[in-house]
Order: sequence, then C-alpha cells, then structure tokens
Amino acid sequence: MAIKKRPISPRQKMINLMYVVLMAMLAINVSSDVLDGFTVIEDSIKRSAKVAESDNSIIYEQFRHQMSINPEKSRQWYNKAMQVHSMSDSLVSLVKKLRREIIVKSDGINSAWKSKFILQNKDNTEATAQVMVSPGTGRGEELTKAVRLYRERISDVITDEGKRKAIRESLSTEVPVSAGGKTWSEYMFGAMPAAAATALLTKMISDIRYAEGEALHSLLANIDINDVRVNSLEAFVIPESKTVIQGSHLRANIVMAAVDTTQMPEVFIGEKKVEMKEDIYDIACGSTGDFTLKGYLKTVGKDGEPIRRDFSMDYSVVAPTATVSADLMNVLYAGYDNPVSVSVPGVPLTQVKASMSGGTLVQKAPGRYIARPAKAGQQAIITVYANLSGKSQQMAQYTFQTRKLPEPSPFISLRDEKGAVDLFRGGALQKTRLIDAGGIGAAVDDGILHIPFRVLSFEAVFFDHMGNAVPVISDGASFSQAQKDTFRRMAKGRRVYISRLKAIGPDGIERSLKTSMEIIIR
Repeated sequence: MAIKKRPISPRQKMINLMYVVLMAMLAINVSSDVLDGFTVIEDSIKRSAKVAESDNSIIYEQFRHQMSINPEKSRQWYNKAMQVHSMSDSLVSLVKKLRREIIVKSDGINSAWKSKFILQNKDNTEATAQVMVSPGTGRGEELTKAVRLYRERISDVITDEGKRKAIRESLSTEVPVSAGGKTWSEYMFGAMPAAAATALLTKMISDIRYAEGEALHSLLANIDINDVRVNSLEAFVIPESKTVIQGSHLRANIVMAAVDTTQMPEVFIGEKKVEMKEDIYDIACGSTGDFTLKGYLKTVGKDGEPIRRDFSMDYSVVAPTATVSADLMNVLYAGYDNPVSVSVPGVPLTQVKASMSGGTLVQKAPGRYIARPAKAGQQAIITVYANLSGKSQQMAQYTFQTRKLPEPSPFISLRDEKGAVDLFRGGALQKTRLIDAGGIGAAVDDGILHIPFRVLSFEAVFFDHMGNAVPVISDGASFSQAQKDTFRRMAKGRRVYISRLKAIGPDGIERSLKTSMEIIIR
C-alpha cells in the first residue's frame, strides 16, 4: 500500500516564511548580519530534504517487496519507479555540484575542504555570478534545462491534478515581467550573495525530493488500482453456450469472482481436480438431454487459510438441426439468383457453411447465399455444416423443388409530378404521357417477386374507321416512329392494344407473352 505523506508542519511553514522575509531584506540591502539567517534556513531545509529522502527510501522498499511477492503485477510500476529514482538522483547530483562550486569559488578550494564545504564568505556576490551566469562558462542555463525536463517528466507520473500543479509551480523556471528580459538563471542568481544562492539550491533539492515522493506515491497506488475490494467471493461458470449440439463439446469458463488473475484457483469437477487450458473447461457431449456441471474452486486467502466456493450450471445437449429459408418463397427458380438464408441455432453465422447440388450456391455474407438451380423440374439439395470445436459437422439437408420463372406481364413505366415511378398496366391514359413513356416493359411482379424481363418486340394494334385491325411493329422495347405517329392521330376514347410481346428473362429463356394490354386514349 502507498505511504501517506505527512502534511507540512507549522515549523516548516515558519522556515519557508523566514526564507521569503530574508530574501526581501536582502533585496533592500539590510546589514550583512542578516546573511547568517540563511545558514539557519538552509540547515532546516537540509533536514527536511533528508526526511523526504528517507520517506522515499521506504517507498522504494515497498516497490521491491511488491516485486518479490508478485512480479507480474508490479513490474510495470517498479520499472517506472526506478526511472523516477534515476532522474531525481541525477538532478540532485547536478544541484549539489553547483552548490559546491559556488562555495569553492567563494572560499577557495583549500578553505572549502577544511570547512567540509560549509560556506564562510556568505556575502560574496561574485562567486554565484561566476558559477551560474558568467558568459561562456556559467552553468545556469544547464540547470534551467535540467529542471524543465525533470518537471515535465515527473508531472506525467503524478495523477493528482492539485499535487501536479503544486510541483510544477515549485520547480517553475518562469520569470516575472518585471525581470526586464532576464533569463531564469540571471533572475535567480545574478548578483546574489553566496549564502542566498546555496540556500536556494538546497531548497531546490528539497523540492526535487518532494516531487519524487509524490510520483512514487502515485506509482505505488497504481499497483492496486484495478483491484476490487469485496466482502464476498463467489464461483461462476460461464459457458460459451448452454445449448450444445450432439457430438460437439461443452466449453465454459469456470472462475471465482474477485480473484487476482495472477493467482488462479484450483478447479474441481465433482471431487476430481481438472487442468484447464487458458481457463477453458472442455468436455465432449455424446448424448442429448439436460445435464448439470457441478464442482468447486479452491484458493488461498490473505491469511493463508483455504477458501472453497461451489458452483453449478445446467445445460442442454440437442440433436443437430439447421434452418434454411428461401427469402422469396418456398421454391427455387431455375436460372435465377434466389436469395437464401442459412443458420444453425446456437452457432455463430461465421461458423456456418452451406453447399448445394443441382446448381450453384454462392455466399454473399455470413448466413446469406445466392442459390441458382441449373434446370427447372429437378431437385436442388442444400446441405448445412457448422464448425464445432474446430471440426466441420453436417447439421441438416433441405430439398427444394425448382421451377421456371413465371410469365411476366407488360407495363408502361410512368413518373408522376414528384418523380415517383408508376407501372401502368392498362386503362385510360393521356396521349402525351403515352408518347413520352417511350416504350413497353415487362416483369414478374406479384407483390413478392419483382423480376424484370427485357422486351424484344411487341405490336400495337389499332382499328381504322372501317373497323379493320392494323398492327404496327415496335422498335425493340421502344415505340417505333410509326406507332408514335398513329398515337398522335388518335382521338379521345379510341383504343389501342399491346400484344404479341416477346421478352427474355434473367434465366436466358425467350418467351412469347400471352398477356396483352388495352390502352384508352383520353
């Protein structure tokens, strides 16, 4: 579990406030005695940083412990924690090195070694400038880039938005508008006494350790973020299907709810322990009927005591069956693309296949086929197969009678004012609409079927004033010019008969239609 961070103590808050006050006093050139106060503040900050570093060490131990007991679950977050450790130590090392260089530059190398790098010349302002902002050799820009990179990388790890914002502010490298165009390093370290500079760098170390700790807390919490806290454990059997085809297999997941997937329970069917592949229980079903799968799961609780949960599931084994339906009617038409649907109860359509004798059967989509019998009058047999447990099994056969397509009826295709198509099949019709129609069509159209035919020719039969029938031949499916001229000369109430139509259907058979159409000019 993640360690709860201690809130900032009143003493630490006071130290932080003193640091701000002393910085303000320094800015108004208060007596050099004030600089001694920075030593007090820096010592306090060092202690805070050591406390944070110690807390972080405890969290790293937590990560190592989690890796030892459950590496599969912890490895991802442990690796990220090690990355946080590496980049935090790297930045702290840079800050300590710069602090030491300022002390050496201020006191001299010999004096610095003798005092164990405890600053003596606290009011030296040149040392800080030489180390941090001197043109060509200043290290301030290097520190700026390192802090920015660390701030971005550590912010990505922390999940709490409030803490992320606080850390981004504490490690900010932005400068106020009043800085007059100075860089962050110039604004922070330019003309700063060595005592203030070393205290500032020590505070930065404390900020880094604090950010490191918050990142570690977030990562440690992630190890258990997907765990569900429950007060009950139950055993479940999850079958692929409770209806099983005879000769196929019952396949089911047998699981215990709220069990860690990295620590799977033992499975017993009856009193016999079974081994499963990928958590799947597989048993052959050789006879039909209703059955019950019973057993129990056994695992170990956090206290080391065994936990047992019983399970039971009823299932049915049925004989092979299938459903085949012709989408149009209960016959198949020879030479025509008949839509056919094929399915097997309890089996996905992707696992169902079909074939046909006496013609061709082409699959267009799962469960959807086009059946095209070769010849009318002979039987077409559709056989259905299902893929069960990796094996193809025949489920059923269906026999269809085939017949020739019905004879089509003639029509004239008209459009109303809204552009909708109307099939005129006889009766009164305006002369202009008749001429504009252009010709005759034919189709099988009984409300269920709509199968278009291609008209090859037809006759328009007129009656002259003597009552003699005058047939006029068409131009294929279109009205010939002679037919159109005759239409134009006809008075209202006169009749014309469309007859002797010849048409060919999708089966390739040419037909002479017995049906005629009467048109009354109005």
